[in-house]
Amino acid sequence: MKIDIRLYQDESGTWIAEVPSIPGCGSDGSTREEAIENARDAIDLCLAVRKDLGMPAIVETVSIEVAA
Repeated sequence: MKIDIRLYQDESGTWIAEVPSIPGCGSDGSTREEAIENARDAIDLCLAVRKDLGMPAIVETVSIEVAA
């Protein structure tokens, strides 16, 4: 299964990995690679919890266009 993550650095330089299709799921790391690896672990845990609770694995995400 492929799941999109959003990566960015915060003000302290920590890499943040957010998982838009799994509410509340995310991780971080001191490097981009570490954040991605930690996100993999977080996704596995989040999917297991959602399964145990009878929740859908992921929620729908869409892109919309807005005037900026």
